[in-house]
Amino acid sequence: MTINCKGKLVDLSSPKVMGILNITPDSFYDGGKYKNTSDILSQTEKMLTEGATFIDVGAYSSRPGAKHISEEEELQRIVPVINLLVKEFTEIIISVDTFRSKIATETIETGAAIVNDISGGNMDAKMFETVAKLQVPYILMHMLGTPQNMQKNPVYDDVTKDIISFFAEQIHKLHQLKLNDAIIDVGFGFGKTIPHNFEILKNLSLFKSLDAPILAGISRKSMLYKTLDITAQEALNATTSANTIALLNGANILRVHDVKEAMETIKIVEQISY
Repeated sequence: MTINCKGKLVDLSSPKVMGILNITPDSFYDGGKYKNTSDILSQTEKMLTEGATFIDVGAYSSRPGAKHISEEEELQRIVPVINLLVKEFTEIIISVDTFRSKIATETIETGAAIVNDISGGNMDAKMFETVAKLQVPYILMHMLGTPQNMQKNPVYDDVTKDIISFFAEQIHKLHQLKLNDAIIDVGFGFGKTIPHNFEILKNLSLFKSLDAPILAGISRKSMLYKTLDITAQEALNATTSANTIALLNGANILRVHDVKEAMETIKIVEQISY
């Protein structure tokens, strides 16, 4: 199971880590931490040194109730950062966290290699044709609604079946457009209650039927810290526990704030994987 990232083939048959670089002022865990060049470079270097295969750069906060920003503002935030990173780290594989086709095009042209869309193609009608034209790996995430309203009473008939159906339909559209590398992200915390999230985590292996790599983004999320009545800052141990379950259930990529711990989790799980 390989994906082609601008000519670099990445083998996902052994799990990989995607380090999160939020350049938003209001992300739920690390908002506003990486505002200047030196902070961005040192955090990226740390994650790469600790073993991250991908760095996921986001300029639009998608936490529940987050403020909507314009396309222009998102572009102004993200393009200079992509430029900076590809110049400083020549081998870096950058994933761009955006649901807008224009941002996808501009950042891929600047040097990013992957598009990570929280809306799974639902918030920009041009996204599928854009990623197919760009021929880059595309992460399609499931989200009910938008970041502004997704947590207002999310309801499903059967959360696992409903999300599998969504992915089957979207992957079919992408295959018709000749996109090769589609990766699925079940979207923990995006239009789901805490019981929904744990049901999906428990059933993650069922998503392997879609024959696409699975990305798990559980790092420090509210499904963990609210369950334990702690803060996101205190949720590293819970993240490791959840990532272990995700790996045992077939996750190929862990999207995390804490790369070293995720790499250790993969190494331990691989000792019992046959």
